[in-house]
Amino acid sequence: MSQETEDASDGPTMEAYRYPDGSITYPGHPYGPGGEEPTGTVDLSEYTAEVVTWTTSTATPPGVREPNTIAIVEFDVDGEPVRAIGQVTTDEVDVGDAVEPVYCEELRDPEAGIREPESQEWDGFRFEPVE
Repeated sequence: MSQETEDASDGPTMEAYRYPDGSITYPGHPYGPGGEEPTGTVDLSEYTAEVVTWTTSTATPPGVREPNTIAIVEFDVDGEPVRAIGQVTTDEVDVGDAVEPVYCEELRDPEAGIREPESQEWDGFRFEPVE
């Protein structure tokens, strides 16, 4: 699968896949809604999103901060909506708030899980409200 990233930054990217029909998915999938392979990628970390809904979990899995506020957010990438779910950096968030993805080296404590820490990736993106 040949892909060209639209933003060639040196840092971590929140990579979504773009398909021939114009749709974009996050996380990326080998086949898009029309059954075709991706034609490229989009770095969502370069965009601002809007909170669609959110919740705070007080019974989190081992190694995940407690309480843990998570949100479903929607990006507008050239008129195409792209939704993602993830942790929020604060519990001060509301529907309609603008947020931006921020890279986090450890979304969970690697030592608290039941698997060997080396067997998983612990980094990713959280959503931070834009002030």
